[in-house]
Formats: sequence, C-alpha cells, structure tokens
Amino acid sequence: MAVLEVKNIEKHFGDTKVLNDISFSLERGSALAIIGSSGSGKTTLLRCLNFLEKPDGGEIFVNGEKIFDAGDTSKLSEKELRARRLHFGLVFQNFNLFPQYTALQNVTLAEELFKKEEEGYAAGNKEYRKAELKKVQQHGMELLEKMGLAERANHYPHQLSGGQQQRVAIARALALNPDILLFDEPTSALDPELTGEVLKVIRSLADQHTTMIIVTHEMAFARDVADSVIFMDGGYIIEQGPAKEVIENPKMERTKQFLSHYNE
Repeated sequence: MAVLEVKNIEKHFGDTKVLNDISFSLERGSALAIIGSSGSGKTTLLRCLNFLEKPDGGEIFVNGEKIFDAGDTSKLSEKELRARRLHFGLVFQNFNLFPQYTALQNVTLAEELFKKEEEGYAAGNKEYRKAELKKVQQHGMELLEKMGLAERANHYPHQLSGGQQQRVAIARALALNPDILLFDEPTSALDPELTGEVLKVIRSLADQHTTMIIVTHEMAFARDVADSVIFMDGGYIIEQGPAKEVIENPKMERTKQFLSHYNE
C-alpha cells in the first residue's frame, strides 16, 4: 500500500506557475530521490507536502486518508494543520537549529510541547509528569546515539560542525515518528568532507526501510540509495522510475541533458 499519494498538485506565485500537475506515489519503507536543476520546483514540492506552502490545486493522501484537497475551500484550523504536518518530518538545507538550545533540547523540544498538551499529562500528578518528560529525554538521547552524537547532547549548535548540526536536525525530524522523512538538499550547505557523514546516516535510514523523499544533487547517492527517482524541470515531472534505470539510462532527452553534466 502506498503511504503517500500525490495527485495533480499545482502551485503558483503570482503569475509564475512553479508546480504543474505533479502526481506520484510512494510505498512504505521506500526512498524516493527528486533531482533537477535549481528552480525546477523540487523544494516547493516538499514545502507543499509539509504545508509550509499551500498548493493551489490537487490532492494529497497519506495512508489512504485525504489530508489535502485544493477543491475544499474550508479553512483548516492551526491545530488541524499541525496534526496533518506531523505526517512529515522535514530536514532543511541549513539545519535551522535553535541556537539557544543544546543538541538534545533541539531534538526533544517539539515532543515535549506535544506531551504537555496531552489531556493525561495535565491531569497527572507531578511524578507522572516528571516520568513522561523523562521518557521524552530518553527518546531524544536514543536518537542522538543513532546519529553518533550521544557525546554531543549538551553542546550548542555553534559548538558543532555543519555535519553534526545536520545530524541533530535529522534526529529532530525523527523525534515525532513521522510517516515520511523529507530531506531538502541535506548536504548543500556542507563541504565535501562533511557531506559523507550525513549521506552515511541517510543511507543507514534507507537500510532500515525508513520512508523518505530526498531532494538531492548527489546523483551517485540517489542512484545507489533511492528506490525510485523523479526528475523535475520547469515545475513538471519529466521522467520518473527506478533510480538506477532513470540515472543510468534516461529515456527523455531533457533528463539526458541534465545528467550529462554529472557524467562528464
């Protein structure tokens, strides 16, 4: 069963149409790489999935449930929007960590806030609330350990390398157990030496069958790690299919032109 179905998504900014009739599906436990030139609509697509941008057309389904319909003009409350956004964990290009919080606090902040909003938490006694927050802390430490950063839990972002900051950001995105993990060019702000450590983490997540969509300019990584690839150009999906097939033997001329720059 498809964990994600995207049907006919459209997005425009003023007179500029950024996404045109975007449709695809994603199976649970699989990784999808989205490739294409700058300005092709890749990041906007991720932002539409995560409701940081509202699509102007189309539908989005997660686990068979329709979570967005552009034809429905009723306005979602902030609470409803936040609940639907929880299906996705987004890892940004530039980490977007809170500088005033430690690595562990960055990872646990959202989970703590949601925990405190639960009815049972408010109704519980002091010991119960303390135990619940301790669970959140333990979960955060487990995620940092998974990222190889347990010893950096109490470090602030400025005390971490770019690669370490991005790994904290990945742990934060995993903290609320999203159905789908979204990566927006996760290595674009890193130098080559640090790129490898982040790609290694994403590769390990793929090996664990984490459902992911990865916008990337790392073609070899996309070919070797992703199950499928979408090539976008000018806001359209030009070609999509199995990762190795699309990258090594593209059918569309525009895809061939784009990939030739990486194969020279």
